[in-house]
Amino acid sequence: MLSAYESTLESIYNQVSPSVVSIHVVSQTAASNLSPFGRRGGAGTQVSEALGSGFVWDTQGHIVTNNHVVDGATSIDVTFSDGKNVPATVVGTDVYSDLAVIKVSVPTSELHPVSMGDGKSVKVGELSIAIGNPYGLQNTMTVGVISGLGRSLPAGSDAATTTGPTYTIPDIIQTDTAINPGNSGGVLLNDQSQVLGVTAAIESASNANAGIGFVIPATIVNKVIPSLIKSGSYQHPYLGLSGTSLNADFNNAMKLNADQQGALVESVTSGGPADKAGLQGSNNTVTINGNQTDIGGDVITAINGQAIKSMDDLIAYLEDNTSVGQKVSLSILRNGKQMTIQVTLGVRPSQPTALTVPGNVPTDTSLLGFPAVASAAVME
Repeated sequence: MLSAYESTLESIYNQVSPSVVSIHVVSQTAASNLSPFGRRGGAGTQVSEALGSGFVWDTQGHIVTNNHVVDGATSIDVTFSDGKNVPATVVGTDVYSDLAVIKVSVPTSELHPVSMGDGKSVKVGELSIAIGNPYGLQNTMTVGVISGLGRSLPAGSDAATTTGPTYTIPDIIQTDTAINPGNSGGVLLNDQSQVLGVTAAIESASNANAGIGFVIPATIVNKVIPSLIKSGSYQHPYLGLSGTSLNADFNNAMKLNADQQGALVESVTSGGPADKAGLQGSNNTVTINGNQTDIGGDVITAINGQAIKSMDDLIAYLEDNTSVGQKVSLSILRNGKQMTIQVTLGVRPSQPTALTVPGNVPTDTSLLGFPAVASAAVME
């Protein structure tokens, strides 16, 4: 059994490793203080370099990576597993899924596209294999299992500091496969050498692998990447509301059934799709566990007949099953009474702030840590 297991891993590595690349990024930022690249008190320029990972998507030279790997880059070059190094240009980026496409010009014979999985059959306990460039160590393989499903990551801005809308990436895969700075943009594979998703972040107080890694699932990758290649962007469906998941405290405060589940609408964006359809946000504030909490808004319990048990359910359904301009049917509770509201989905507003979950490692091998994934209000 051990021999068969080892042979499987060797086969997977030999098949996929030529598809995984190292991405070197140079970026420039204004520097008003003294630095090795700027003038004291002057408007100098500070240059930084970083490394990340990526993988070959097709034989046209498109390479997939994380948006946060190439965000702000002034130059990019790619190193293949055989050591060949070539320049790359950005084709398209999407902050909200933390995905990006860059392109290289090399002979078709030297490009080895990955095989993408559909992402819908992933199960906790399955073997998971990462290949990437942790700490700049090119084409490193690590092995573990899928340890959780249905997680979420902040996207679009730093949820801890932003004063504007915050968004999340749904359906995130959790794995105990070792992922470290530099792995961002690499692949997580199953035992059939299929890509389950793109490695993106870790939960760690030490900024190194602690056994909890987060991966953007193939279901999202397969939707977003073709659009980035075709048009340079991807339009996410948008309701225009923010909220949270019901719990026993909310139910008690709103005089709902103790076991009621759903997504509580806390606020509605003026002029957005939800506002135009007549959804209502919270209209009362109570103290729960010492915190001021908004209650009294509509509670979304289903969308197009699909039960909604939490805000994450609503976000995942919108991302996986809807498109811009589509009309959806929301089942809601308003003041304890059931209602149905039709909403025509809009386009999520552009937000230039990049996802603040760094996953690339500077070329001096010092760490760029992954911040802790905190729960926060989400807007869709």
